[in-house]
Amino acid sequence: MPATEFTPLVSLAGGAMIGLSAVLMMLLNGRIAGISGIASQLLPPGRSGDTLGRAAFVLGLVLAPFLVLWTTGHGPDITVTTGTTGLVISGLLVGLGTVVGNGCTSGHGVCGLARLSRRSMVAVVTFMATAMITAFILRHIVGVV
Repeated sequence: MPATEFTPLVSLAGGAMIGLSAVLMMLLNGRIAGISGIASQLLPPGRSGDTLGRAAFVLGLVLAPFLVLWTTGHGPDITVTTGTTGLVISGLLVGLGTVVGNGCTSGHGVCGLARLSRRSMVAVVTFMATAMITAFILRHIVGVV
């Protein structure tokens, strides 16, 4: 398993940009910068009239690695240790979790905690505990990861 490189300045800059974008989204649009909510409104039956803004937000998420490649000359180092089946199952479980939890890590973890939302505090503790338990089981009991 590859070691994770410690990058405090890059991590700080990335966190600051995420925080700034969440603040600007709330300030300028009066909306929470929750990725699952933004993306889900692009799919039928989308209820929002801000389709262009939502599409631009999601497009920015998709194009960000290419921007890193263009500006630095190398892409982000990503190691995927599971196959396509594991990725599909993981994606479906995360999608189900965002529906059941009425939000995602960005909506609850970044924006909800910043607003001291009790519902978001419960959601964050729940999905972090679930992630830790799942990682422990897969790594130490099943031996998959």
